[in-house]
Amino acid sequence: MPTFIAFILSFLFALIYSGILYWMDRHEKEPKKLILGAFFWGAIVATFVAMIANSIFGVGIFMLTEEEEIADFLTSIISAPLVEESVKGLAVLIIFLFVRSEFDNLTDGIVYAGIVALGFAATENVLYLSNEFSNSGWEGLFSLFYIRVILGGWNHAVYTAFTGIGLAVSRMSKNTGIKIIAPIIGFGIAIGAHFSHNFLASMIQDQNSVNRMLTVDWFGWVFMLVLLIVSSFNEKKWIRNQLNEEVQSGLLTLQQAAIACSPRKRNMAFLSAPSGSKKATRRFYTACVEMAFKKQQRARFGEESQHNSLIIDSYRNEIKNYRQNGIVK
Repeated sequence: MPTFIAFILSFLFALIYSGILYWMDRHEKEPKKLILGAFFWGAIVATFVAMIANSIFGVGIFMLTEEEEIADFLTSIISAPLVEESVKGLAVLIIFLFVRSEFDNLTDGIVYAGIVALGFAATENVLYLSNEFSNSGWEGLFSLFYIRVILGGWNHAVYTAFTGIGLAVSRMSKNTGIKIIAPIIGFGIAIGAHFSHNFLASMIQDQNSVNRMLTVDWFGWVFMLVLLIVSSFNEKKWIRNQLNEEVQSGLLTLQQAAIACSPRKRNMAFLSAPSGSKKATRRFYTACVEMAFKKQQRARFGEESQHNSLIIDSYRNEIKNYRQNGIVK
């Protein structure tokens, strides 16, 4: 029963946090299959690889020092940041390398990295909460739940987000040096942020030290939120600029282009559409946004292996068909 309760609490909140992060990708949603794959990589692959590697490291330190406290401390500040950020970041790197067409900007880097990390945190929290029940009963389980899942629920997402940001900067840059160094810097910051939290956590002696740790953690949360908001505004500018050509050619009206730029207006258009054309209305504006993003990709990166111009033309034909058939006016 305790493990079941720990599982429900940990995964319920991890899924809620993942839903919030997915919602904050306001313009071009990432494919759900990739999102689910990222979450389960974190929850299954990354967690158990990290658990094995951290255990081996801890045993090795214990054999050298014969001091359990030293082994736990060094595992926490050395092995855990390095190993865990590596296995979480690997999932983001795989998406970056093999699904580059879905990795456009800072938002994508933060979302993919955050989802992987939330999956990791879910399984890790199950283990911690179950162990705490063994030591302190239900009171200990719920106290640790409050600390790890409520007060610190976004921590892993923030650490790994820096790896996603580094890869996103590499993706967006045309400078070869930046393409190489940005992911390394991002990964290094992810390890550093993780190290800082674990080090401060190991130094907790009173409420003041807890407050210092939470202040550092929450500063990271706010920083990531600001980056997501700024990135969303940039995406809105991309959509507006890239759809100007379609407005001038008559493919879109000025009103339709304005609706495409706003998630709120797109939702209103969907809700106000006749019942028989709601699905088509949603798809129409999704095609407008995806075409704008693909045009932005072509402007920045050229044709790439995805043959961006062919994809853009297919979106234009889809939009044209909706308008010619009177489905969207």
